[in-house]
Amino acid sequence: MSSRPETSRRTAAYRASGVVVLLAASAVAVTFALLVGGGAEPPLLQDPGPFVLWGTPIARLVMNLAGAAMLGSLVLALFALRSGDRAFDFALNVASIGAAVYTVAAGLTGFLAFMAAFNPKLSIEREFGSQLGRFLLELPLGQSWLITTVFGSVITVLAFAWRSWAATLIMAALAASSFLPLATQGHAGDLAGHNVAVNSIFLHMIGAAVWLGGLLLVILLRGRKDVDLATLVGRYSTLAIAAFVVVAASGIARSIVALGDWAELWTPYGAILLAKAVLLGLMGLLGAWYRVRLIPRLAGDHAARWFWTLVVCEIALMGMASGAAAALARTPPPTGETATFVETPAEVLTRSPLPPEFTLDRWFTAWDLDVLWLIAAAFGLFFYLAGAWRLHRRGDRWPIHRTLFWVFGMLLLVWVTGGPINAYQEYLFSVHMLGHMMLSMAIPLLLVAAAPITLALRAVRKRDDGTRGGREWIMWAVHSPFARVVTHPFVAAAIFIVSLWAFYFTDLVRWSMFEHLGHEWMVAHFLISGYLFVMSLIGADPVPYRLPYPGRLITLIAVMAMHAFFGIAIMMQEGLMVADWFGAMGRDWGPAPLDDQYTGGGIAWSIGEIPTLILAITVAIQWSRSDTKLQRRRDRHADRTGEAELEEYNARLAKLEEQDRRLQERERR
Repeated sequence: MSSRPETSRRTAAYRASGVVVLLAASAVAVTFALLVGGGAEPPLLQDPGPFVLWGTPIARLVMNLAGAAMLGSLVLALFALRSGDRAFDFALNVASIGAAVYTVAAGLTGFLAFMAAFNPKLSIEREFGSQLGRFLLELPLGQSWLITTVFGSVITVLAFAWRSWAATLIMAALAASSFLPLATQGHAGDLAGHNVAVNSIFLHMIGAAVWLGGLLLVILLRGRKDVDLATLVGRYSTLAIAAFVVVAASGIARSIVALGDWAELWTPYGAILLAKAVLLGLMGLLGAWYRVRLIPRLAGDHAARWFWTLVVCEIALMGMASGAAAALARTPPPTGETATFVETPAEVLTRSPLPPEFTLDRWFTAWDLDVLWLIAAAFGLFFYLAGAWRLHRRGDRWPIHRTLFWVFGMLLLVWVTGGPINAYQEYLFSVHMLGHMMLSMAIPLLLVAAAPITLALRAVRKRDDGTRGGREWIMWAVHSPFARVVTHPFVAAAIFIVSLWAFYFTDLVRWSMFEHLGHEWMVAHFLISGYLFVMSLIGADPVPYRLPYPGRLITLIAVMAMHAFFGIAIMMQEGLMVADWFGAMGRDWGPAPLDDQYTGGGIAWSIGEIPTLILAITVAIQWSRSDTKLQRRRDRHADRTGEAELEEYNARLAKLEEQDRRLQERERR
């Protein structure tokens, strides 16, 4: 009887030690990094005082740790726990507490940012409150902190009161979105590679939060009788590997933009980056070792003891990396000083220098990688090829042409979002329109032909313990009411064509040019809308409803007509679309902005119809093959039944003929 309380005490002590180690390592690291990098040194003008200088990175550190607990707990609950169980509710409690701390820390950090920016005298007077209100409501920096605080408060309430699969998925999406305003703050907005910097920081924060928050939840769940710890740790390790890849790739991209030159590694900023890189490498090696060597033997006492010891070491390393990251946000990068002095209109608008003239060779040499879509494509390639290889290993066959379609589609996505089209789409409307056509028509055509959902349903292992893995979430998404609506052929066609007109003839196109979030939304929206439309016509993946082939052709012809009218409408525009963008670049090469816009309309009318024509041919071929298959099924059925239907029909005719003959004989008598 005495062993059970002793075990409970050891478990509680271990949980507390994990949290204490995390906080202590973070505090030491942030202090040391601030001293090395000079992030807490008073500025030459408007010194806000030591409380603001030291309080800002410490509050930011607390916010980062709390955000990790919030997002990591939600993600691990979605993929490793079962809704309705006490462990699932415990994970949401951790997420709710993390969100509450995240909210308070974000509000405090925003207030300290206000004090640092304006250095006002703290008071309870109306003027001070009015100035703080203008900062939060009118300035981008204040708006970012206000939005982050609101996100945290909403997640706090939802995680406490709304507990289901769908609710947790929504909360995880909101938690990930709450990091986006933070990614646009600080030095990221001042760097020349603004888009790369923002995407890198955003991905870095999400990956680190899933990694650290998930590990923290694993520690807190240790010793619970309602949790199969070996299974939980195995599933967490899968998420941790993906998070490690995201953190490493985004960290490299962010470092390249921030440093600008290898010589800058020896600056204080570079020293902190090197320390973070070393910590990341150690965490990766440590995690790989114990996940390969110890997790399979976790049931044994010796292996379990070593495993949990190494977990504490890993969370200490994570704490140090988090502290370094918080200090890094207060340390100006080497490129930050030069990036704030803009000289050309193009730099004012795009925060990047005007590229050279778009000549033929630039189609093969110009690159402006988008880290977000590069990582997305890399994961897409890996998981698809891994699924095809798994089918091959167990003896199942997967068509090679579908694999080639997927590979080409992912490579084309990288080229469009990171090649010459992305490098020049901000300066030439025609290039922007070409990229749009590729995103909404050419790439979806390749991806739909690859049938990724069918491959995933065949390759991903089915769970039987009530939790949801990749296969279960795909099945839920395919059969959800929302999917039934958006995959309906008429709805998919309406989204495809209406969004095209609405985007270019409203302020949405302006939003996509002036705001980074608008640009990423544009890429995602047109890629998804094109995918849904193509899938409703020729997709092999399961959908709730498909039109008969004549209806598909009629729908496609109607969309082609509306698409052609759109291109003509662009060509007939007498004024320049987004004139304060395309007409204000100050470029001295290439066609005039209005002529370039006319070319863009021609691209939408002509080149944009090529994928549509391929779609029409594909639908016609599928229609022909379906008729052939139907006839073959009828022939096989006839062969199996020995022409039974035909013999029965002939027998009925013979019987009717015999009845007519007898009737005629009676009439003659």
